[in-house]
Amino acid sequence: MTAHRLFQACIAMAALALCGHAVWARAPKGNPPRKPVAANSSTVADTRYTQRSDVLQAADEMARTQELDASWVRQMLAQARYQPAVAKAVLPAASASAKNWQVYRSRFVEPKRIQAGVVFWTQYRDTLLRAQQTSGVPAEVIVGILGVETIYGQQMGQYRVLDALATLAFDFPAEHPRAAERSAYFKGELAQYLRLAQRNDIDPTVVRGSYAGAMGLPQFMPTSWSRFAVDFDGDGKVDLFQSPADAIGSVAEYLRAHGWQPGLPTHFPVQLSETTQLEALLTPDILPTFSAERFQALGATLSGNATRHPGMLALVQLLMGDDPAVYVAGTDNFYAITRYNWSSYYAMAVIELGQAVKAALPPLD
Repeated sequence: MTAHRLFQACIAMAALALCGHAVWARAPKGNPPRKPVAANSSTVADTRYTQRSDVLQAADEMARTQELDASWVRQMLAQARYQPAVAKAVLPAASASAKNWQVYRSRFVEPKRIQAGVVFWTQYRDTLLRAQQTSGVPAEVIVGILGVETIYGQQMGQYRVLDALATLAFDFPAEHPRAAERSAYFKGELAQYLRLAQRNDIDPTVVRGSYAGAMGLPQFMPTSWSRFAVDFDGDGKVDLFQSPADAIGSVAEYLRAHGWQPGLPTHFPVQLSETTQLEALLTPDILPTFSAERFQALGATLSGNATRHPGMLALVQLLMGDDPAVYVAGTDNFYAITRYNWSSYYAMAVIELGQAVKAALPPLD
């Protein structure tokens, strides 16, 4: 098989993989959608959300704020099942090892994702170009996010979203240092999920996603789906599970809405020295806070066009285990990527995966 034919075969296989995720299933017509889906045998005995007073109170509040039928909301929550694995997943690791950017990077900027990214980019080149033109977000950043999140739809999560969100809304682990805050957050996401399902005539008991309730190729939480997801393929509906075009357009819209500036680099190289005021530079974390002039006055040396950067900068620290840390000067666009996931490691993995995929693209015929 020639290299060209092998590449075309890869594209076909990827398309089949994407089409296989038929999880955003329609519920029977009616308002609200009704016939409960039976729980599987391993969870049918778990009825903890059926009669709990806090759950019933929350159901009524969700119904009021989201303009839903209260009896339907109660019926849906009664079908939620507590997931111990979900509760465990949100706890900090008991003995976390030192952060290591090189190890983190190796999980995402690796051959499987790069190859899948090349296939995805080649198949949806025109859609990526259109998203870049309308939003200002480069195609490689969109491709980087979709690759890090789900390997372009190959890994979209196996938890029922209803179970994941209910577990974290009503049984968030009390030992977590921010348990009350996180529980409140997931109550809001659960309410948004039920509203999203009801408005789109979707059975909320069948949709699957991550342990945190994120959904589709871009792993949008329900609130993000409601606010930023777009119908980018023009078929009259938003489907982040089976429409790569909608996923592409929605990622672009998310970053645009979170302050993406067209043409601005995500980061610049920076040199530190023994006189660098490291603590002062790191105090704002990854929030761009310093002008280029102030940045350099604190001992972080820039070069080339970066010295004339008109916006704010942040000193981004990437720890390397026992080795010296790596530093870059993050711009507002680096910060925009961290709005997707509050992590400088995540943002840099997105950037470098996207760059690696772009570099691996075959030449246009």
